[in-house]
Amino acid sequence: MKKTGWILFVLFAVLVGIYPVSYFIIDRRFGLLGTKPSILLADVFWNTSFYIHIIWGGIALLIGWIQFSKPFRNKYLTVHKTIGKIYIVSVLLSSIAGMYIAFYATGGWITTLAFVTLDIIWFYSTLAAFAAIKKGNIARHQHLMIYSYAATFGAVTLRIWLPLATLILGSFFKAYPIAAWLAFVPNMVVAYFIVRKRTIQINAA
Repeated sequence: MKKTGWILFVLFAVLVGIYPVSYFIIDRRFGLLGTKPSILLADVFWNTSFYIHIIWGGIALLIGWIQFSKPFRNKYLTVHKTIGKIYIVSVLLSSIAGMYIAFYATGGWITTLAFVTLDIIWFYSTLAAFAAIKKGNIARHQHLMIYSYAATFGAVTLRIWLPLATLILGSFFKAYPIAAWLAFVPNMVVAYFIVRKRTIQINAA
């Protein structure tokens, strides 16, 4: 069961991580962008922020899960550190860009507040994790990275919750603000219990 869960976790991370590529090979006015006004899609600053957000966010999602493999980390510590640096840069760039485009999110201020909150958590947990490892605090670094990747994985959980909420409510526009919160709040709860369990184990050792 644990192995199956890990395989699904990695599979979803990879599939959604490469999803931004679709914006470069087909007409991008599909899905969520199909709801955006033409004037916004023509805005240079919004477009720049959008592509920074999806490209670097996709990279973070694609490589972040590797860091949680203890055998890989122990065997390839130098590679682990390199991936970690790329992940941190990716998250910081994507979260800052995400905060900007959140103000143009479909669904109004409720959706905006959700995504801004997510981006703040994402930015802070990742930066704090970097600061912790620079100080040699490995346990704090690992715990903060759990929160960081839980926020990163919001790209996956959004795509799980949104069709379910749309099916229940019968409207994409009603579902999207709710899915925006569901995308990360349950993830943070799961991350909290994982960190709590690890803390108990560390204190008991």
